[in-house]
Amino acid sequence: MSGTTNFSSSSNSKPVIDNALHALGFVYTQISPEKVTGRLKVTLTCCQPFKVLNGGVSALIAESTASLGGYVASGYGRVAGVQLSVNHLKPAALGEEIEAEAKPIHLGRTTQVFKGVSWSQVFANSSSCMSRRPSMYAQGWNT
Repeated sequence: MSGTTNFSSSSNSKPVIDNALHALGFVYTQISPEKVTGRLKVTLTCCQPFKVLNGGVSALIAESTASLGGYVASGYGRVAGVQLSVNHLKPAALGEEIEAEAKPIHLGRTTQVFKGVSWSQVFANSSSCMSRRPSMYAQGWNT
């Protein structure tokens, strides 16, 4: 992969990049060193009993998109998250589609920090979830 990779939503041969998110129906739409984006339709599989998106799913999206962004931004080196902070601001209800985006706010020699934002089409002008995920480069770790 070099530069930006866009994944067409009409293709049936999309690679499975993240098994956990794929199982929930998350689809990556752009992967680049500058930004990782994707979308998820809120289904019963990813809802709380109150029929809103489970906060753990929001955290999984934040972690996974930041990890993939860190991997690409590092030149495809191994990175490891050291902390994840997720703030849920508004609910995403059953049937809504959410968009997610992760962008680097710091790419240093030994650490990275990614900011994640997700929003539903209902709240198109404001975030439903915001996250911050620092990571460190993991050279020398066994795969």
